[in-house]
Amino acid sequence: MHVVATAGHVDHGKSTLVRALTGTDPDRLEEERRRGLSIELGYAWTELAGVGEVAFVDVPGHQRFLATTLAGVGPVPVAMLVVAADDPWMPQAAEHLAALDALGVRHGVVVVTRSDLADPEPALTRARAAVDRTGLAGAPAVVVSGRTGVGLDELRRTMAGVLAAVPEPDPAADVRLWVDRRFHIRGAGTVVTGTLPAGTVAVGDSLALLDGVEARVRGLEALGRPRQRVSGVARVALDLGGHAPAGVERGTALLTPGAFVAATAVDVVLRDAVPGSGGRVPERPVLHLGSTLVGVHARPLGKDYYRLTLDTALPLRVGDRAILRDPGSRTIWGATVLDPQPPGLHRRGAAAARAEALGALDGTIEAELATRGLVRRTLLRRIGMPVSPLPAGVVTAGDWLLAPARAEELRSRLAALAEAAGVGGVTPAAVAHELGLPDPAIVDALVTTPLRSEGGRIRSGDAGLPAGLAAALDALRAQLADAPFAAPTAEELQALGLDAGGIAVLHRDGHLLRLAPGVVLLPDSPALALEVLSRLPQPFTTSAARQALATSRRVVLPLLAHLDATGRTVRLPDDTRTVRDRGSDRPPA
Repeated sequence: MHVVATAGHVDHGKSTLVRALTGTDPDRLEEERRRGLSIELGYAWTELAGVGEVAFVDVPGHQRFLATTLAGVGPVPVAMLVVAADDPWMPQAAEHLAALDALGVRHGVVVVTRSDLADPEPALTRARAAVDRTGLAGAPAVVVSGRTGVGLDELRRTMAGVLAAVPEPDPAADVRLWVDRRFHIRGAGTVVTGTLPAGTVAVGDSLALLDGVEARVRGLEALGRPRQRVSGVARVALDLGGHAPAGVERGTALLTPGAFVAATAVDVVLRDAVPGSGGRVPERPVLHLGSTLVGVHARPLGKDYYRLTLDTALPLRVGDRAILRDPGSRTIWGATVLDPQPPGLHRRGAAAARAEALGALDGTIEAELATRGLVRRTLLRRIGMPVSPLPAGVVTAGDWLLAPARAEELRSRLAALAEAAGVGGVTPAAVAHELGLPDPAIVDALVTTPLRSEGGRIRSGDAGLPAGLAAALDALRAQLADAPFAAPTAEELQALGLDAGGIAVLHRDGHLLRLAPGVVLLPDSPALALEVLSRLPQPFTTSAARQALATSRRVVLPLLAHLDATGRTVRLPDDTRTVRDRGSDRPPA
């Protein structure tokens, strides 16, 4: 399906043209028919050869209904700009064209109507000159008469050609459906309509409001027919049943649950929707996005960059195109969302520094990570940034992503802390507190040579060890590198230079793990053993563990006893064992 929005001055024949193309009157209200002008959004549809189903969103042309107009064109990727041959270029045509440009609409058709009433050439020339100063530059133009039908077949062919060139949206994208109508049908319940720009909605799906309250799709219609599943771009009507959330109304968005953030402040870059207008952004403008409008407080950061604080939270993503409008002067600006989760501005000079940082953003994950330094992968996805593949050098720690430059800075500070701590080392939790990091797991991910993590502490190389003991430890590490559970015999330990006193020192400081007299392994051996044992059929015997770990009974018995004592395995009455469920504190039955 394709969706096209009309645009143009009041009484220039938009609704007449839609009626001629579809056979359906888009004006559905009695007052609209009586007054001969559109007040609310109208809808009609048809089929065009080569492209299939096409829905038209007919918007009001009167300046009093601009908010309604923007609600109609906001989510729609293709426009039909209508200009009357028997009228000069009018203010609402210019305003609608500026709005289309600001919203990033790059596909459309210019239609000169009423060619039966006046020479269409002057209107066509004027319209082309205006359109070619916008993102719709080069859009094809057609001359028609909605009353006589002249030019309608050419318009259908031209429109089909334009629609065929529109990129296909991603059917797997997250759903963000801006509601433009809500009404009640007896026997069904609450029904809402809107333009689905991407993603897929199916009967049975649950969609959420921004506050997390969910609504279930009980029924689904598109172009007047029941459907089981619809992918964007499409005009859809959703039956939400008799218990739809009270918050579902025009201007709200139905969302894929958990896929968006609630933006209460957003950093944007503005540009004049009408080149050269030079209007000054007021402190309290109005933001139009999708079918909604909210009041905002605008704070300038630097040239063209603004921090907008929203009166009502919105589900915004990087790259969203919106309109900022001055209700007093009616000046509008195109706003592109750069960051829907910006940092606070608390220090002197923070605004200018933030503008400089925003200027470095180019829509790539590299620039986003470089600006944020440290960020959750899930947050990036929820604000619309791709998170796969990750750039080289990014450090990952669970859900956290650390930019390469930030990681190097933190590694340097970590090394200094570990060196200052000496032989005892420092804990990841202490480092996280000192460096202002939200999760000790980030500290663990930063550990690289010459730092090492042993026994829950981070140390700088073998700082503090006598040269002979450090050399013996290196030799032990080399011997266990390929066979981590092949503990050296007492004779082999002596040959390495490790006597009982040296082993005691190394065990005390976390450099090695003494399981029993004469049985030593490296500190990470219990964790490695648990990974191997968890892959065995549960429960497992001592013999099965010995074979899986490629070691001897001399080693496996104290190792299993250590795992039992530390709660990682559970010894059963028949002397078999099972790996404890890591998500539970209770042993298996």
